[in-house]
Amino acid sequence: MTVVSHDTIAAAPIGRPKSKALRYLSEAAVQGLLLLCGLFSLATTVAIVALLITETLEFFRQPGVHALEFFFGTNWSPLLGAEKHFGIWPLVTGTCLVTVVAMAFALPLGLITAIYLSEYASRRLRAVLKPALEVLAGVPTVVFGFFALTVITPGLQWLHEGFHVYNAFSAGLAVGIMCLPIVCSLAEDALQAVPRSLREGGYALGSTKFDVSIKVVVPAALSGIIAAFLLAATRAIGETMIVALAAGSSPNLTLDPRSEVQTMTGYLVQIFLGDASNFGPEYLSSYAVAAALFAMTFILTVVGHRVRLKYREVYE
Repeated sequence: MTVVSHDTIAAAPIGRPKSKALRYLSEAAVQGLLLLCGLFSLATTVAIVALLITETLEFFRQPGVHALEFFFGTNWSPLLGAEKHFGIWPLVTGTCLVTVVAMAFALPLGLITAIYLSEYASRRLRAVLKPALEVLAGVPTVVFGFFALTVITPGLQWLHEGFHVYNAFSAGLAVGIMCLPIVCSLAEDALQAVPRSLREGGYALGSTKFDVSIKVVVPAALSGIIAAFLLAATRAIGETMIVALAAGSSPNLTLDPRSEVQTMTGYLVQIFLGDASNFGPEYLSSYAVAAALFAMTFILTVVGHRVRLKYREVYE
């Protein structure tokens, strides 16, 4: 057997060092690729915004379309009859109604589940429950829509006869189930990021586990929890297939969740089915609705960023 000495191993060349010029070129190539990726994302966003603005302005140039009616009108009937109305508030209220129902279900349940996973569940149980919850995020939204139409709605009608076949409450519950993994996962990550020293300080003062969880850990993770809430809200506002299947297609200005409503995304699905001309105000109204939807989600994103900065806690 041949014995290799330690000196021989130490003297063996590990690899040919890169030249300074080659290393500079590789770093420049990586930086250039990252810059191109960033510019591509920025260009995509700018192109989308420019398209929405251009087509929205073209919509307001159409005969019979008035900006005041669009922003303040309460009648949305662009496809029925000779007299068309483009008051967007029925679509806005339908979207907000579904979102409120979804958030009333997903936010408290998701936060309670996150607190349990972070503070009470064992490591083995957490390793099983958290992936099981995140599986819901991979379910296609059309499945949630059919679930709302075939399971949730009949259950609601069994409880109360006032629910229509298509209603905002059923769609909101399905959207809430879809948003539950977002709230739970992000809130649990924010709670886990709270330093252990804060918990130990609470226990040292004689607090119970519940007091430490509610009065110490949750306030310390408030910025992350609020970010999870707002992300779920924007996801609910932009949901399409669930509301298109379960909420209905009647743009009613109502606050009754038992009634049929039409959301902004539901109208976009309806208008692109091919029933309207590509050159009329009916088709161009979809861009105006999409621009209003973009403005709503953008405002929520900005508010969430400001809130996150205000309540952000930095620990050493």
